[in-house]
Amino acid sequence: MWKDPIVTETRQLREQYASQFAHNADAIFQDILRRQSMPGKNLVSFQSRKPVLVPIATQPGSQGEMER
Repeated sequence: MWKDPIVTETRQLREQYASQFAHNADAIFQDILRRQSMPGKNLVSFQSRKPVLVPIATQPGSQGEMER
């Protein structure tokens, strides 16, 4: 079976990271929170966008049209 090298590398890195905390999910979560709060870590924020309404096309046979 073919193995994707990117997936393989990602799984290896995940295993290394989890093994630092004996696979304890709570400890891993606390480490993630600690890393996020470190100075120099900029979180990305995008401007909110207004939703765009797209009209529904009423073509013969579409679900929007009632059968007669």
